[in-house]
Amino acid sequence: MHRHLLKAPQQFLGFSLGGLEYGLDYAAVQELKAYSALERFSNDGEIIGGVALSRGVVMPVVDLRAAFVPEHPASRAGLDVIVVRVSAGVVGVVVERVTGVVRLRPEQVVALPGADTVADYLIGLGIMRERRMILIDIDRLMSLAPAAPRQVA
Repeated sequence: MHRHLLKAPQQFLGFSLGGLEYGLDYAAVQELKAYSALERFSNDGEIIGGVALSRGVVMPVVDLRAAFVPEHPASRAGLDVIVVRVSAGVVGVVVERVTGVVRLRPEQVVALPGADTVADYLIGLGIMRERRMILIDIDRLMSLAPAAPRQVA
């Protein structure tokens, strides 16, 4: 059995990426912003989308589309940013669209086969009637180290 399955009812903030719905622990959410309203002062890479300022806090901005949607559009119009508190600090997470808050009971979450070995940041699959939500441990995802050492130019 997957080691991250819920022990008690929990709220998740849903968001969409590439036609799939994902969810992260609502308790980690600090605020929601439209990408266009985010005060950015550096735009660097594809996954690390630069650095921004929110409520006086400087934070990295991570574009989850680059990590989860292989051929995502370059445009950032109409995107949402979920500002989350993780063990490493505050991070802005770019998503296509926030879909709302859901409360899941333990029996509504099932394990994802093979996720604990390939992607241990995946908690499981939340099932609500006709709706399916891939649940992410956002703290674990944001703490992942690169798979291979990076070469410095």
